[in-house]
Amino acid sequence: MSRLTVVVSQAPGKHPAKRALEESIVAALLLEPGLEVSVVPNLYDLGPDHTGRLFLGSVRGDLVVLSWLYPRAAFWLLDRDGIKGHAGETQLKPPADDDEDDTPAEPAADKPQAIGAAGTVPDRHIYTLDLRDFNKHEPCVAEVRRIAAECRDRRAAKPANAPAIIQLGLAAKEPAPAFAPEALLAPAGRRWYPVIDYSRCTNCLECLDFCLFGVYGVDSLERIVTENQDQCKKGCPACSRVCPQQAIIFPEYKSAAIAGADTGAVGGLKIDLSRLFGGDVGDALGTAVAERDRELVNDGRVAVGATVGVAKRQTDKPATPKDELDKLVDDLDALGL
Repeated sequence: MSRLTVVVSQAPGKHPAKRALEESIVAALLLEPGLEVSVVPNLYDLGPDHTGRLFLGSVRGDLVVLSWLYPRAAFWLLDRDGIKGHAGETQLKPPADDDEDDTPAEPAADKPQAIGAAGTVPDRHIYTLDLRDFNKHEPCVAEVRRIAAECRDRRAAKPANAPAIIQLGLAAKEPAPAFAPEALLAPAGRRWYPVIDYSRCTNCLECLDFCLFGVYGVDSLERIVTENQDQCKKGCPACSRVCPQQAIIFPEYKSAAIAGADTGAVGGLKIDLSRLFGGDVGDALGTAVAERDRELVNDGRVAVGATVGVAKRQTDKPATPKDELDKLVDDLDALGL
């Protein structure tokens, strides 16, 4: 019988309450039949050669990852690392989010078609759970049990002649490499880079135009990718603010909307009108421009303001009825702001 792999991704640092929760979950799940339980350092910090990431890439069946990240951020972080699968739905309900920095509004009525994940998605499911949702281990353990039963039922329902799962060019029948627990937990240095949610990304390339630090590029199919992640400026989420579809995630940013919470936005931008009309540049685009200028100056370069990489209107697209953002911009233009 195929075993379900469960991975606990540790929080950065050594917070005693977080470590205690992680240890309680692992201790409870180790006693569960049919589970393969492992622990790795903070998922976001794992470099391409880290043993924890190599282990995740070796998993060929269904996978559950518990981390201190929003589920959407964790899923697309795994996808960018080549750990692909269909997003599994969980029944854990997170508490209400009181994020005041990026208050979400209703999403646009006509959602553009996203480009979706690249390549072939393996016939398996990946479930991502946020450890911040509960301060006790029981809800997480119960959900893993439910997921394990769901995966068993799904496997049992498959035809006997269904094709085997193939991932990373390795047939499922080949033995997975062995990884020692102590190697999985080797220290990982802190990192900062954007993660692209391809279930939202429309490949408009506005982030490529806006970022002046060479972080973004395109692949052989001209799809946007994070090409040089280590050139991203630590703590700067400017490109996320200009993304029309909120498809760019910085998993450890303080604001939920940028960190990967499942929120919507008016016209794709997150706007705080009270700050805007209070005299500060409080709209998402203005904030992004200021953040980018700050990093340019820190690099010894010249601030460019809104003169570079800012798409005021996408004139190459057919005319469509104005949305709330268009009307807001027109009103601001009329006021001379």
